[in-house]
Amino acid sequence: MLARVQRLTKGGYILGYEARLDPRKLGAGMMVFVEVLLDRTTPNVFEAFKAAVQVHAEIMECHMVAGGFDYLLKTRMADMATYRAFAGTVLWQLPGVRETRTYAVMEEVKNTTRLALGV
Repeated sequence: MLARVQRLTKGGYILGYEARLDPRKLGAGMMVFVEVLLDRTTPNVFEAFKAAVQVHAEIMECHMVAGGFDYLLKTRMADMATYRAFAGTVLWQLPGVRETRTYAVMEEVKNTTRLALGV
């Protein structure tokens, strides 16, 4: 097992290690996904948006997507009131944001970061 981990590390497959923390115990029990539509899809707007999301710990993931909107964000908050405040003071103020759609998670059915090892 150790040899396999060493081989995967040397090959660049392992990007790092982290502990899985209980978000509820840390005051971030509510997960919210947000679709973000930008007002313009130009390189400078994309870059400004990407730089702005990096500095907000509440935004756990940010993915540029193809389809009816530009970015999908995964956020964690204490509750809906906290999300509402975040939306007004941070989310809607991000560079280029024209429209958002919010999806509050009612139940986490599956949540993993594991990838199948085929190597």
